[in-house]
Amino acid sequence: MIEIKNLHKSFGEEKILKGIDFVFETGKTNLIIGQSGSGKSVLLKCMLGLFTPEQGTIEYDGDAYSSFNEEQKRDLRTKVGMLFQGGALFDSMTVEENVMFPLRMFTKTKKKDLKDRVHEVLERVNLNDTGQKYPAEISGGMQKRVAIARAIVNRPKYLFCDEPNSGLDPHTATVIDNLIHDLTVEYDITTVVITHDMNSLLEIGENIAFLKDGVLAWKGDKTQIFKTEDETVTDFVYSSDLFKKVRVAQQRGI
Repeated sequence: MIEIKNLHKSFGEEKILKGIDFVFETGKTNLIIGQSGSGKSVLLKCMLGLFTPEQGTIEYDGDAYSSFNEEQKRDLRTKVGMLFQGGALFDSMTVEENVMFPLRMFTKTKKKDLKDRVHEVLERVNLNDTGQKYPAEISGGMQKRVAIARAIVNRPKYLFCDEPNSGLDPHTATVIDNLIHDLTVEYDITTVVITHDMNSLLEIGENIAFLKDGVLAWKGDKTQIFKTEDETVTDFVYSSDLFKKVRVAQQRGI
């Protein structure tokens, strides 16, 4: 569990986060949604320790990050998996070498055990026969699955995903959504996903934080978001004609 309490972050005179309170639950896919400039990425970077908030706390399973010494911060980093927006794979490394990278960085695991663990996670994301290929030799969806394998290879307690469906077709995006959700449940991870993808919201939105102008404007889950009458939420979620029709159908019980 990650708990955000009264979080404030500014850059100069510009206030980005204005007192955010939210609990990211373990074993659930926690989504952060909102328009560009709403504070999503800044919140994520504060949670990762890349930005220091002026006020408020970020607690990892009850322990405040601001009270950690350097050793505790290093230990936390070994428990964090990160799925970057573009995948961020190393072009010069094979798939196997990409997935192995966090293990080499954060552990002293023997070479045979490294390979065994890499093969285990590649099998888990259905990429058994890609280990010796390079990122350029596989599809975009496969690259995302490699990036997911790399993110979970060190058995993280916390998984952060920044726009995991960026650049993917709808079918592949759904595959990635379901994979992230299944891994979250299977390994009991606290997963935080930043997304603009409304399909993701409907597929895996178990715990949703909607940010607007740096404040938490709404929270709930994928079923509640259909029922809310909050115009701030509905204007964002149902901005397209298609989703307006989906909402009407849901309200009519179709």
